[in-house]
Amino acid sequence: MADARTDVIDGGPRGIARAAAALREGLPVAFPTETVYGLGADATNDRAVAAIFAIKRRPRFNPLIVHLSDWREAEAHAVLDERAHLLIETFGPGPLTLVLPRRPDTPISLLVSAGLETLALRVPGHPIAHALLQATARPIAAPSANPSGLVSPTDARHVLDGLAGSVPLVIAGGRCPIGLESTVLDLTGPAASLLRPGAVTREALEAVLGPLGPLGPADDDPTRPRSPGQLARHYAPGVPVRLNVKAPAPGEALLTFGPDLRAGEHVRNLSESGDLTEAAANLFAMLRALDRPDVTAIAVAPVPEVGLGVAINDRLQRAAAAHRPDDAGS
Repeated sequence: MADARTDVIDGGPRGIARAAAALREGLPVAFPTETVYGLGADATNDRAVAAIFAIKRRPRFNPLIVHLSDWREAEAHAVLDERAHLLIETFGPGPLTLVLPRRPDTPISLLVSAGLETLALRVPGHPIAHALLQATARPIAAPSANPSGLVSPTDARHVLDGLAGSVPLVIAGGRCPIGLESTVLDLTGPAASLLRPGAVTREALEAVLGPLGPLGPADDDPTRPRSPGQLARHYAPGVPVRLNVKAPAPGEALLTFGPDLRAGEHVRNLSESGDLTEAAANLFAMLRALDRPDVTAIAVAPVPEVGLGVAINDRLQRAAAAHRPDDAGS
C-alpha cells in the first residue's frame, strides 16, 4: 500500500458521515476515544476484521475489543449477568471493557474472539467515538491504531506516524484525555478477574463487586490471551526502557515523575505535581518524544503503585520487557 493515501478528517457531522460510510463499506478508520485512538472496522465483516490484523501486523491469537454505541446492544452479542449490569450502571459509558460469554448467534466475526467463546465489549464515552458508532449502526472492532506491540497513539499525529498509507481515514479529535487503554474485567467465571488495569481502578471495581481475582490470565499459556493488552511485550518504544531508575546513565533519556528539578532536551516529567491522572495522559506521548536515535535507552523514575499508578506501571513493565532477551529455555 505504498501509494495509498490517508486522509485526516475532523469529527464534525460531515466527517462522521464519511467515516461511517467507509466502515459500512468494509474499510478501516482510525478514530479517537477517551483512552487511545482506535483502528476500527465493522466487527460483523470477516474481511474488514482480518484487515485490522494485517494492518497492525497483529497476532491472530490476540482478541479484539468490540465497541458499541450503547450497552443495551450488548445483549444481542453476549450474556450479561447481574454483575455486568451493576458495572454498566456504575461505570458506563467509559473506559471499562467487559469480557463476557459470547452468544452463538451473534453476527460479530469469530476472528474478533481469536477462537475463544468470549467477547470483549466496551461503550466508549468520547463524543466522536459515540457519534461514529451511532452513525455506523454496527459494532466496531477497534484495537489501538498503531503497529502491534508499539506505543499506543494518543493523538492523530501518532496514528499517522505508524499507519499513514495503511488506513484510508483518520478522524482527528485532539489528544485522548485518559491516555491509557481501557480496564479489562473478565466476568466469565464465578469470580471477576482483572485482566488489564486502566482508569477504572481495582479499588473502584472492588467497591462495587467485592474482591477480584488476580491480575492477569488464569492460565500460563502466552499464546491464548483472554483479552487485548495481555502480551508480556507490548507498548514498546524503539529503544530499551529501564524502570525504577534514580539517575539515568550517560546517553539515556529520563522519564520522571513528581517534584524533580532535572530538565533538558532528553527529560520529560509525567506530572510535576505527582498527579497520576495527568501522568497517565502523558505516558505514551512522552515515551514517543524520548524515543530518539540519539539516546541509548529511556530511564524511568519510580511511579507509585497505587490507583491509576497500577495501570501506568503495567504499561511500563510491558514496554521494558520488549527489549529483554528471552529467558533461557523459554
